[in-house]
Amino acid sequence: MRVTSIPFERRHALPHAFTHFHAYSHRSWIMSPHSEQSAVTVIGLGPMGRALAAAFLAAGVRTTVWNRTSGRDGELVEQGAVSAATAEEAVAASPLTVVCVVNYDASDAVLRRDTVTAALRGRTVVNLSADTPGRSRDTANWAAAHGVRYLDGAIMTPTPTIGTPHGVFLHSGDAALYEEHRPVLEKLGGTHTHLGEDIGRAAAYDIALLDFFWTSMTGLMHGLAVAKAEGVTAQELAPFAKGISAILPAIIDGTAVDVDKGSYPGDGNPITSAASTMAHVVHASEAHGIDAGVMRAAEGLVRRVIDEGHGTDGAARLVELLSRR
Repeated sequence: MRVTSIPFERRHALPHAFTHFHAYSHRSWIMSPHSEQSAVTVIGLGPMGRALAAAFLAAGVRTTVWNRTSGRDGELVEQGAVSAATAEEAVAASPLTVVCVVNYDASDAVLRRDTVTAALRGRTVVNLSADTPGRSRDTANWAAAHGVRYLDGAIMTPTPTIGTPHGVFLHSGDAALYEEHRPVLEKLGGTHTHLGEDIGRAAAYDIALLDFFWTSMTGLMHGLAVAKAEGVTAQELAPFAKGISAILPAIIDGTAVDVDKGSYPGDGNPITSAASTMAHVVHASEAHGIDAGVMRAAEGLVRRVIDEGHGTDGAARLVELLSRR
């Protein structure tokens, strides 16, 4: 997920000569009290990748780093990281490589180079880059075909949470392989949940939760825009917006039960009532010249449910409508 633009707590390599790298690496072996199994390589040094590497270092894990664009590893090297000159050297330095780049196009561009793939044979990759479940499964198939041990994962919290108890990590893939590397992965802090053997499961959770997060955030921004147009400041509205968020846990739990049962009771809040309030939002927004496209789309879905004769059902009926193929 790696949402870094919204701070949840307040609410997703410099080159060295080959010989220098190996000399540095050799010294690290001599000086480090850690075994090979407590070594990790981090590929990708954007904000999240740097946070991951820093957390490993702070936990005493021997950490090698590499990034396609040079110049991002300076602070990490000062903290004790080993800077690899090439991706091949980086992955060969550790039994475990953690990848955190923008998407699987970027990770493929690194991992699927012949020299890097050869260096990875027999080693483990944990890919924490964000992408779709289909891409996760494709990468797992590639890894299996090339003798690379592979786990997929997702980071559900922003960079300030990494290395703290507040980080949330999801993992999927071979359970025994996860257990083998769990002691090192848990050095990142927070909670780590293995979701099952299906390699795409972590990405599936990630996509679903990103959907919920960003549609919710879009609703918040739209609501703040409407309030502003009516002379209500964002800070004036904020306490009441938090009141809305406070009732969501119970709504989420009840909705989940209804969806899994395939029962959509609308007692006390039928979907016809939702359609009426959505129409009010659309009209008030457009009266101020505010784009109401998102709410119009939501209202359109609700009216389709009503037109199909389910007006007395609850909003959970939308899941059935959206799940049709």
